[in-house]
Amino acid sequence: MSGELLKNVRILDPVSNIDQQADVLIVDGIIKEIKPEIVTDLDRIEVSNCQGMILGSGLVDLYSHSGEPGFEDRETLTSLMQAGLAGGFTRIGILPDTFPTVDHPATLSLLQHKYTSILSHKPQLYFWGALTQNVAGKQMTELAELAHTNIIGFTDGQPIQDWVLLRRLLEYLKPLNIPIALYCCDRALAMNGVMREGYESIYSGLPGIPVYAETAAISTVLELVAEIQTPVHLMRVSTARSVELIQQAKSRDLPITASTTWIHLLLDSTVISGNSSNSYSILPYDPNLNLDPPLGNSQDQVALIEGVKTGIIDAIAVDHTPYTYEEKTVAFADTPPGVIGLELVLPLLWQNFVESGEWSALELWQKLSVNPAWCLGKRLNPITPDQPAELILFDPQTSWKVESSQIHSISRNTPWLNQELRGRVIKTWYD
Repeated sequence: MSGELLKNVRILDPVSNIDQQADVLIVDGIIKEIKPEIVTDLDRIEVSNCQGMILGSGLVDLYSHSGEPGFEDRETLTSLMQAGLAGGFTRIGILPDTFPTVDHPATLSLLQHKYTSILSHKPQLYFWGALTQNVAGKQMTELAELAHTNIIGFTDGQPIQDWVLLRRLLEYLKPLNIPIALYCCDRALAMNGVMREGYESIYSGLPGIPVYAETAAISTVLELVAEIQTPVHLMRVSTARSVELIQQAKSRDLPITASTTWIHLLLDSTVISGNSSNSYSILPYDPNLNLDPPLGNSQDQVALIEGVKTGIIDAIAVDHTPYTYEEKTVAFADTPPGVIGLELVLPLLWQNFVESGEWSALELWQKLSVNPAWCLGKRLNPITPDQPAELILFDPQTSWKVESSQIHSISRNTPWLNQELRGRVIKTWYD
């Protein structure tokens, strides 16, 4: 028998909506006691003074990219899981756009075999199955065949441009009762844009993507959902108008949930042009700021933050997207869109929204743990005695530098590279 006694730790239980200070005894991966003060005579118990630290439920990521199989120079399953644990994520959804694509049970079997054969202490990986073959959006996969495997749900992670095909997908998937996630963007309306259309795109001399490239697609999906009544999760919401549309749809009791990504909450398009007033030392035109969808304008960022707080946006996703140094060290408009984030999300969101008083600690934790799990059709256990310890210990005051020796991801494509951050996960418990 071995365990740990955490003294004077702040417990954030987003399941029971409890924020309290107490001692916590964890023995052999099980929460044994939670009391104002615990004295134990058990052998092999490590006692830690956790004054000022946070003990919270493990975080859950709805969707992120793995390089493996096919792009192991970007990220392997091992490095992705290590990055997830370092960032406090005990469950991670993996998008199907690997090579080969997860559009057949054989590919899923390969991934699951790799997953079970590496690391003894690892987060739970949830594998998404592709809606269309090779996530090309032209022909649907064998949906029923994939649905009877261990996939968490269906998504391409890319916009489906054929609305007749999407209608058929929703009709076929309705009786299967499995999560469906859609990224809404009309690529024809987006054209060759690389940032949000507006003053900043004109100032920067970069082609802009209009708001309606997203909202036209979301409106169409909402009309299909209203007619067919297949539950859908809307991924990567990035505009103020999208938040309005989702609010209206929820008021009509449409079966939808929605998520935005952490970086769309932290930054807006002014950071690309160098006109931003934020405190980060991010260089203008950093290729790591090229995202899909692009960073919104200031009104988009404000609406997303408010949408998360009020529950219109159900969850915050990481959308961890690794790329190699060579892929990202090109002109802004030529770089593939995406950033890494598993190890950065919690400290940056805590600094910006909890320490500023804009959100409560429990509000942030709910959007990063309970709500993403719920969107996936899963649940978390409350932090109570006799429950398995799926927990993280987070010190909001620990400072560290985002550099190669400090992060676990193989890729380094983040605008925070070589910057000092405050707040770090000290330990993760997960069986």
